[in-house]
Amino acid sequence: MLSKGEESNCKGQLTKKQPLLECVCHLYIFFGEDYFLAPQSPAMSDPITLNVGGKLYTTSLATLTSFPDSMLGAMFSGKMPTKRDSQGNCFIDRDGKVFRYILNFLRTSHLDLPEDFQEMGLLRREADFYQVQPLIEALQEKEVELSKAEKNAMLNITLKQRVQTVHFTVREAPQIYSLSSSSMEVFNANIFSTSCLFLKLLGSKLFYCSNGNLSSITSYLQDPNHLTLDWVANVEGLPEEEYTKQNLKRLWVVPANKQINSFQVFVEEVLKIALSDGFCIDSSHPHALDFMNNKIIRLIRYR
Repeated sequence: MLSKGEESNCKGQLTKKQPLLECVCHLYIFFGEDYFLAPQSPAMSDPITLNVGGKLYTTSLATLTSFPDSMLGAMFSGKMPTKRDSQGNCFIDRDGKVFRYILNFLRTSHLDLPEDFQEMGLLRREADFYQVQPLIEALQEKEVELSKAEKNAMLNITLKQRVQTVHFTVREAPQIYSLSSSSMEVFNANIFSTSCLFLKLLGSKLFYCSNGNLSSITSYLQDPNHLTLDWVANVEGLPEEEYTKQNLKRLWVVPANKQINSFQVFVEEVLKIALSDGFCIDSSHPHALDFMNNKIIRLIRYR
């Protein structure tokens, strides 16, 4: 029993009474004979670390709950349970790379994307998952803006060709090899388009053949608007393994499964793809009659 003017601490020991303004209230939980300080909810400004798909982000509770009707607002207001990783960070099993754009939107209510952003579809799906409605609306407006910019486009192709000698060995019999050489046609196409989507379309049709496998040319994009292609025609007498050994790539078009062994075939195939996407020949450059023989080709699209 405490006397007037006395208080007890968590162990039941007597303490002097403190002025009210100096008191800090804590909740103590008693388990058997031990006392524990109950965890307190973080303040709105306290830092919180999130593990989103293996990528760590640090923010505040105020930021995460800035849109209360979103899934994040529900998760961090206590309406939904949250998972923890082995380090005690809140874990969300979603794409960690694009979460930065979602988090920045929570902070500023503004959609900031780099000019060469190529994952709009993924970001839209992530925004749908987190149900940040203003972000979903901002993405819809951005896609309309990009669609309008894509309607009118220009395609410029610069072609170069050279002949060089390739040296290689030919196995004539077990442990008997001979040196040989042959002329080889080497092609270069420097492609620029104001339409990023067209270059993606082109990348879905043209493939390099290397080491017996086909690989999309999209991995060779210098940036969303530029693509440089280097390839060779078939070399007479050159063993298949020598193409791989000397890093000589051949170019194929699919689904026609046709190898491109000349600029004429290349121009024909690119022209088919471009015309199907709404492009037409810029008759002023080059002249339409000389289209197949020019080294600089320009196509335009108006919608």
